[in-house]
Amino acid sequence: MHPHELHKIWKTQENKMTNEQINAAIAEVCGWKAVSVDGDSGFYRGFDNGAELRPDLPDYVNDLNAMHEAEKTLNKEQVREYQTYMYDMACEIDNTYGRWMPYSATARYRAEAFLKTLGKWEEEA
Repeated sequence: MHPHELHKIWKTQENKMTNEQINAAIAEVCGWKAVSVDGDSGFYRGFDNGAELRPDLPDYVNDLNAMHEAEKTLNKEQVREYQTYMYDMACEIDNTYGRWMPYSATARYRAEAFLKTLGKWEEEA
């Protein structure tokens, strides 16, 4: 099966959560919380001197750098499970060697694998 055919299958079968729902679920896992101060709203994470404040959530479904930061929150056991999901959802096949290439997965697929690893993926959005 050609990689583009796999992409079509995954796109129609599994992507039930919206991008906004995915971003919110990952942000919650990563410690982001909604805050409103003097009429201004935004999101923060961290405490004391290490706190970070921003007007919107990271765009995990489109930003590989944001997903990389999220991936850092996984423990060893979760990393193994995440890798299994990544192999199952790999979006390209290396035709030269006939191997799956999960490291070339899009941020969207990484986000889905991340949430499935943590049991936070919702099939019915």
